[in-house]
Amino acid sequence: MEFPCRLPLVVASVCGVTLVPDLAPAQDRDPMLIRQQDALTIRGHLQVGLNAVAEGNLFWDLAVTTAPGSGFDPDTSWLEGYIKPGVSFEYQLDAGAVVYGKLSAVSSYSWGTDAFDTGDTGATTLEEAYLAIRGDFRSKGSYDLSLGARELTLGTGMLISNGATSGFERGALKLGPRKAWERAAIGELSLGGFSGTAFFLDPNELPSTDGNNELAGMDLRYDDPAGGYLGATYVEVLQSDSPYPQAAPGGIGPPTVTPGAREGTRTLGLYGKNNPLTAGLKNWTFSGEVAYQWNKRIDMEAWAGRITAGYDFVQLPWSPNLTLGYQSFSGDDPNTTKLERFDPLYYQGSPSAWATGSKSASTFINSNVNALTLALRVQPRPQDTWTLRYAHIRANELNSPVQFGQATRVNVNGNVVSGVTDSHLSDDLFLEYSHIINRNTYLSAGVSVSFPGTGIDRVIGANADPWTGGFINVVVNF
Repeated sequence: MEFPCRLPLVVASVCGVTLVPDLAPAQDRDPMLIRQQDALTIRGHLQVGLNAVAEGNLFWDLAVTTAPGSGFDPDTSWLEGYIKPGVSFEYQLDAGAVVYGKLSAVSSYSWGTDAFDTGDTGATTLEEAYLAIRGDFRSKGSYDLSLGARELTLGTGMLISNGATSGFERGALKLGPRKAWERAAIGELSLGGFSGTAFFLDPNELPSTDGNNELAGMDLRYDDPAGGYLGATYVEVLQSDSPYPQAAPGGIGPPTVTPGAREGTRTLGLYGKNNPLTAGLKNWTFSGEVAYQWNKRIDMEAWAGRITAGYDFVQLPWSPNLTLGYQSFSGDDPNTTKLERFDPLYYQGSPSAWATGSKSASTFINSNVNALTLALRVQPRPQDTWTLRYAHIRANELNSPVQFGQATRVNVNGNVVSGVTDSHLSDDLFLEYSHIINRNTYLSAGVSVSFPGTGIDRVIGANADPWTGGFINVVVNF
């Protein structure tokens, strides 16, 4: 999530542009329409976000124990923002196909020191820059082919969604405006309710931690016209310098970190969601996803999954929705030579998607953790939504890296250990309010608290205090 240093907006300069005649009432005109004449449409885009954040007792003040010389301040507040200008076009060919593309950039900045001890910094980067063509074939088929930097999310976002990294030297940690893959070749064919997507992806990583990752694979999906879907995703890491940590034998000692271990990792995921209007299950929504992961080169075998059940109380005031879920991602068993740690790849990490907890998601990636989640959403008015989220988070494997091994430390017996000795990590509560100010402007605010579990208490050697925080942001999108 991110915001501005000052930079020039991306501008489309078209000679001899014929302006759209002023025929519609002012309130109905599209202010971002640059040109619409014959077969060509050119449109501008602009998104601006500003976010104020305050955090107290960050990461339950683990730094006092695991990095005592770092000088890390667990209490901080900062302001962050971004601006994302762009321009897109569509051109209708005589044969019926449409050639289209988009060019955009992100300028982001953070004022003050953020949760990862970085501040007063930002960057300007290219976001989307692609050309594409789409059209129909046969009676019910269509195709869509594109080349260049653009966004792509597959399935529910468990594996492939967030193609770019924000925060750190780029600023705007929480807003995370960057989403597009740095390089992408995407081809989609659809026929009836079936679709297939083949892809090659290169993520837009931070310059300071670029793992030179390249991915390829395909996604097959069926969408029920009445609602619901069923799909499968296959992803292979073609190239990577990114390392994997592995628990020390018996959990005693620092984890082994193998550079470039991600290269060759393959993941097969299955996902699905029912039609909530199905007879006998009216107002119920069930979804599930499982993934199997392997890499024979490094003797790796891992798994992950989630199941959710939601119910809409359509007869009650404020249209409440209650959703219960459970998700789990395998960790490395310190008593085997095999690597069982799940690699979450490029998942969608928002609380409404694949975050493990609200605050805890900043500490634990989706590896060696499981969570029981509960979400209650109400809408007092169509433009106002309140959501209360709870997550009970535990580790799957003890004495094994929970995030990446940063909590490696010396215990009271003088042994170097990693991970936790009790599976209970935390309990997170998050209350969020969203308000639609108008068709282009949205306000969000939230407060959250994470109560440390016994596993965290034992790392610190005392009863850790809760980690608290809040934010308020406004996003304008044209």
